[in-house]
Amino acid sequence: MAVSSAVARCPSITSCRGDHPKPSLSFSFSLFHSSPSNKASSLRKRASSSLVVKCGFEAGVGVMGTKLGMMTFFEPSGTAVPVTVVGFREGNVVTQVKTTSTDGYDSVQVGYRRVRDRKLTKPELGHLQKAGTVPLRHLQEFRLTSVEGFEPGNQIVVEDIFKEGDLVDVSGNSIGKGFQDWNSILIVTSVHSSILSKEEENTDSDDNNGGHGGNDGGDTSYGYGGIKRHNFKRGPMTHGSKSHRALGSIGAGTTPGHVYKGKKMPGRMGGTKTKIRKLKIVKIDKDLRVVMIKGAVPGKPGNLLRITPAKIVGKNIPKN
Repeated sequence: MAVSSAVARCPSITSCRGDHPKPSLSFSFSLFHSSPSNKASSLRKRASSSLVVKCGFEAGVGVMGTKLGMMTFFEPSGTAVPVTVVGFREGNVVTQVKTTSTDGYDSVQVGYRRVRDRKLTKPELGHLQKAGTVPLRHLQEFRLTSVEGFEPGNQIVVEDIFKEGDLVDVSGNSIGKGFQDWNSILIVTSVHSSILSKEEENTDSDDNNGGHGGNDGGDTSYGYGGIKRHNFKRGPMTHGSKSHRALGSIGAGTTPGHVYKGKKMPGRMGGTKTKIRKLKIVKIDKDLRVVMIKGAVPGKPGNLLRITPAKIVGKNIPKN
């Protein structure tokens, strides 16, 4: 099964927890005969011994690919499955092997997508020439528990590390949405211009009547980006409310006297590195050099993707 094979490829899963020795009796006894500051530091040291260390290793070496688009794949049973088609250009070659003795950790660096020499700098060309590879645009590392069997210049074949039914993690840059507030600012600006034109037309009548012409216009708040960017709820649309899509309060008054860092407000949305875990490989076409992955993956067609064996730990193991 895909689950068992993925677990077998990650021997580091069981070793990701921090197996620290328990504190001795003398250490525990010293907690009751130390100053308050020493006692607090000792308690912190003691608590840190039971923490779970985050696993930073990949479940296996991965590959890089290019998103081609989405389509519908029909299984032999007739079930329609939405899939993402990932193609592979020239590349996926091992460009460097790092070991604990030379670099302090074990990892495999892989290059992808051949380009012309003039597209790279001289240091980049020299690095690739040492590995005996052609000029490659993208270089990424896959940190592993063991790098045995990998040599610079080795070709990584997709069919050798993945098979149909395997679960993979796919990461890439998400689609950029731009600054989520600008459209509403343009709308407010047009409303302001229409109000000003009405005020200019009614200036004479306003002076004669001693009043103020025109009306107060629509909502002039500039905080509309929170609904799309942060899934905020909108305000009332009737009964005199003018805060339809505005943020509302962004903090207190004199205390603290400023907006806290990290406050959810309008801003740039999308265009960030995103990873989708445990996607199923539906089909591998050797002739077309494409892989069909069930579901959606980050980015637009043409986006660079990083595909690795899925990290399956504990309750994350799927039922099917």
